[in-house]
Amino acid sequence: MNTGTGIHRPGVRVGAHRRGAAAAGVRYVPLRPVRQPAGDDGFTAYARDRWPGLVATSLLLTEDAGAAEELARRTLVRVCARWRRIPRDDVDFHVRRCLLRVHLRARRAGARRRAVLVLRYWSGLREPEIAQVLGCSVGAVRAVVRRGAKELQPGLRQAGFAAALDGFVPPALPLAEIRAAGALRRRRRAGVVAAGCALLLAPPAVYALAPGEVPAGAAGASPGRPEPGPVRVVAPGERVSAAPGVDVWLTADGHHWSSPRSPARFRAVDDGNLDRSRPGVSLQGERLDDGTYVRTGVFHGLAGDPARVEVREGGRTVTADVLTLAGSPGWGAWYVRTAGGDAEAAGDTAAQAVPGAGGPAVTVYDAAGKVLVRAEFESAAVRAVPVGSWRR
Repeated sequence: MNTGTGIHRPGVRVGAHRRGAAAAGVRYVPLRPVRQPAGDDGFTAYARDRWPGLVATSLLLTEDAGAAEELARRTLVRVCARWRRIPRDDVDFHVRRCLLRVHLRARRAGARRRAVLVLRYWSGLREPEIAQVLGCSVGAVRAVVRRGAKELQPGLRQAGFAAALDGFVPPALPLAEIRAAGALRRRRRAGVVAAGCALLLAPPAVYALAPGEVPAGAAGASPGRPEPGPVRVVAPGERVSAAPGVDVWLTADGHHWSSPRSPARFRAVDDGNLDRSRPGVSLQGERLDDGTYVRTGVFHGLAGDPARVEVREGGRTVTADVLTLAGSPGWGAWYVRTAGGDAEAAGDTAAQAVPGAGGPAVTVYDAAGKVLVRAEFESAAVRAVPVGSWRR
């Protein structure tokens, strides 16, 4: 086995696994290095070589042939879009991490347990390598491996995975489709970067707006399809600065927020207060000493991946930053800093969703511009809810 960045596969070929007890003798060996044709960027050769193993691993994760092919295709699309930025000596690690993130984003908690077992007994990864791929602690991985070993001996588990792929023939690689989709994804990302650079060169009047805020009417520049906003995948407990002295971070049990006034705020997502089976979004806020306002909230139960969160109030539209955990457990958080106003005069409050109340409206879009969820909140100045209602 190599240093942990390479993909491993059994010493027997996919589709030629031995049947019965003999399958337990499958050996794990590193994949051979990929030779790059002259004039090629290396992606074509890599995709062709890894496609069979990628689909096989996807099949063990999803237990569905159609879903496995789609998972492998979506993974390579994302890899193709970022190919120039991926270190050539670390490609396999990035591919595996991308595969698991795409898979776990649409799956329930049980999928993470199966992913650990597949990575351990099929891919041959060690526990620290699995933790690095999944973005969790080594202890959490070790606990899953131990429980799995008690339920079924490792040799039998390995043989079961081999038997699941008995007779499996990988589908044809849709290389042209993957390259086209990857190029489109790369152009969209470049457009977002270009827009950010344009703001840096904009006239000084633009800087009178708070971070993330756009002038009234600018939101209608591309009606029906908002551009993707800043979305960041974070590890559990990884702190992100939302404003000077204000940190936001996520853990498996909820959304955390720390500020000079309140160093330990917490919104649980697993205590029954949020119906994660239905789309929803929340909003909380706090006025800072410089007169600006920090808003944040949790979204959950969405039918697709969030690509942009907008907050609109008083004719102003603000694009928020989005945070999700690695593996996307079906929820995430957003935050934004805005200029203060009359609606914020009540100070630290947590707004409640009130249809038609005329207060702040929070909208979550997917990459195609489709509204995943929208909620209108009563103005904090009209009906304030003490921040102390957050569980500490």
